[in-house]
Amino acid sequence: MADGTTSTMTGVKRKRVSSKNDRHQTKHAKSKSRRKSPSAEDDEPQAAILQLESQILESRRHYNNIATLIQFAGQSETQNEVAVLAAVALCRVFARLLSTGDMVKSKGMPQSEAVIVQWLKERYREFQDLLLQKYLRSGDAATQSVGLTLLMRLVKEESQYQKEYNWKHGPLSRIVKAILFLPGDDPMRDEFADKYFKSFDDVRFYTFQIITNTLEEELERSAETLVSSNSLSLLMSLEEVPASKNDIQNFYTASSKKPVLSLDAYKSQAQTAWLATLRSGVSKEQRKSILGVFSQQIAPWFPQPEMLMDFLTDSYEIGGGTSLLALSGLYYLISERNLDYPAFYEKLYSLLDEGLLHSKYRSRFFRLLDTFMSSTHLPAALVASFIKRLSRLALHAPPAGIVVVIPWIYNMFKSHPACTFMMHRETRDLKAKRQLEEEGMDDPYDTEEADPMLTNAIDSSLWEIEALQTHYHPNVATLAKIISEQFTKRSYNLEDFLDHSYNALLDAELGRELKKEPVVEYEIPKRIFSAEESGLGTLGQLMTQVIQAT
Repeated sequence: MADGTTSTMTGVKRKRVSSKNDRHQTKHAKSKSRRKSPSAEDDEPQAAILQLESQILESRRHYNNIATLIQFAGQSETQNEVAVLAAVALCRVFARLLSTGDMVKSKGMPQSEAVIVQWLKERYREFQDLLLQKYLRSGDAATQSVGLTLLMRLVKEESQYQKEYNWKHGPLSRIVKAILFLPGDDPMRDEFADKYFKSFDDVRFYTFQIITNTLEEELERSAETLVSSNSLSLLMSLEEVPASKNDIQNFYTASSKKPVLSLDAYKSQAQTAWLATLRSGVSKEQRKSILGVFSQQIAPWFPQPEMLMDFLTDSYEIGGGTSLLALSGLYYLISERNLDYPAFYEKLYSLLDEGLLHSKYRSRFFRLLDTFMSSTHLPAALVASFIKRLSRLALHAPPAGIVVVIPWIYNMFKSHPACTFMMHRETRDLKAKRQLEEEGMDDPYDTEEADPMLTNAIDSSLWEIEALQTHYHPNVATLAKIISEQFTKRSYNLEDFLDHSYNALLDAELGRELKKEPVVEYEIPKRIFSAEESGLGTLGQLMTQVIQAT
């Protein structure tokens, strides 16, 4: 019995233990099930985010999941992967809601429905704010790229499903403004320019508008400088200008309004954006960058390029390399728009200073100078002043600069024969001729005179070029001798001399074939200052006299 009692008790005890284990397992299973719910923390965030997204698309009852996804998307950078997954999911959700019209408030809509639409619009705005502030301004290139891509996707979706799309208050306006206020070295500006601004005509058209509107706002000086610099970088990234209406056909969005299809309106927006940027002020380096591409990339955007006359004349008055670069823009306006620049040749003459032949813009300047001086109707006195000034500058110029000046002077003499008296003028008065041979003469050329018509250069001579015939560089010396020879050559092609440099001249000299072997000293003297017999040698005695004299 005892055994039976023990057996019975044992059985009861085992049964109770089993019951407790079952309850524990059931409770553990429920806890595990709750942990896998997408509304709580999960070890697999991607699955949770996808489930939240699918629930939103399945039923309106789960719209609150949008707020949960926004929380995921706004997580700290330590959970960046989760945040990006949630942001992408939200973009798909809102794209779907836009396509189905669930975010549009219509007439006769019940109040309950209107409340839902308003709530969705608020969450949509919150999502845009998150992308603009947290993603575009993150400083991380990958995160910024994701933010820009998602925002531009929303731009496309909005324009596709809204009948009257408002570009001014849409995401694009906020995107461009955010980019304009980014630091100057932020790569996001270049990414936007490469992917969208340079590629799509409608994005470009409305970006012009946004740049203008932003710069016309009341901004602090530091903010205005930053926005102006960023807008200048965007505008200068455009290398091609549409020449006709047929060139405007690549659109990012489905609803492109009529102004985009008009070439005049298109260029007018670009002109307004450029003028707003220039009025905001540019630095010295930015001014040089603008002038460097003015004729090719900037002026063709302007229906009225003469509006840039003040900018060009101000640049022309600065002097130095800036003035040299401004010449190209002025020539464009003079030749293409028939604009007149008072005292143009007087200002051009003033650019011939000591730094010209050392400048990196030397080749560009001589191309333009050759064009400006090509007219055969220019006064001989004016041409003579340019010839004389460049001859004088050549005395202190590097060989690469001299080899440009001499052919240019030769071509000027061929085009303006009245100036050839500067090379050879015979004095017929025997007394005056004898006096010149004995005493010489003062150069009548006035280097201080600013007006090229009053320098008396036509009464002078090119003794500077004759002096260069004994230049240390053999190429320069040989080239300078053309002034003393007969002018049988028609003219030189200036392009053959513009790109010469020290390296080019040195390579040409080292590659020359020697007709005669140079004499080399093969015996090294044992003494320099003393004689072999005794005492000082000739050089030693001369050195002694120098020491005693000092």
